[in-house]
Amino acid sequence: MLYFKLQFELLELFYMSTTLILLVIAVVFIGSLMRATFGFGEAVIGMPLLALLPLDLHTSISLIGLAGLTVALLAVSTGWRHIDQPALIRLAITTLLGIPAGLVLVLYAPAMVITVALGIFLVAYGAYSLAKPMITKSAQRPLLDSPAWALPFGFAAGTLGSAYNFNGVPVVIYGTMRRWSPDRFRGTLQAHFLISGIMVVLGQALGGLWTKDVFTLFGLSLPFIIAATFLGAYLHRRIPSHKFERYVFILIVLLGAVLLINPT
Repeated sequence: MLYFKLQFELLELFYMSTTLILLVIAVVFIGSLMRATFGFGEAVIGMPLLALLPLDLHTSISLIGLAGLTVALLAVSTGWRHIDQPALIRLAITTLLGIPAGLVLVLYAPAMVITVALGIFLVAYGAYSLAKPMITKSAQRPLLDSPAWALPFGFAAGTLGSAYNFNGVPVVIYGTMRRWSPDRFRGTLQAHFLISGIMVVLGQALGGLWTKDVFTLFGLSLPFIIAATFLGAYLHRRIPSHKFERYVFILIVLLGAVLLINPT
């Protein structure tokens, strides 16, 4: 009771409307559910939806960061057995190396150009991957057999993550090209997001993006984030293995379309 009383006192302090709070919680829930079910996608969906609300951009960024970190922490605690540890280590190291490059990119490359290019790539890659089984009947084999392929994808994740909060995109592409099983795909992605999420959240804290509004909204959203995580884990188990990859490719196309529709 004391917890909720404190939250509502903060709400009155910052004059947040009930409608705005409910809409923010709904967006966070949808993003967390997508992340928990498929292992990715909450930022690409959540950020454009929050941009439609009268909410400060820094508050939106920090809220999505905290929500994603929470989902990753809960998911890794239950799915750590399925993590591809060698690939995770290589991805994590090169992700850290890519962060400075992202800071340079955000200074010199227009965000809209990068977003549109990324959206086109996702739509093309997802559509090609969906159509390929219908074009050829040959057995689908991993396209990236060498462990060294994790290095450029990890570097790209760090670059896009620090610049535009799209750190999940390169890792998702890497996982589909490695043809990870659904459990390994979800587990390894969540572990990578946990590591990178800690770095992102710390960076946001040091950058002064944490405010009382962020903690108020995160505190109110936390029960729904937890519920979305468990619901997503249930839905993930219900998806047949032979259909999971197809659903991932469909989601990649949809996320690419979202970036093209709302590139700012």
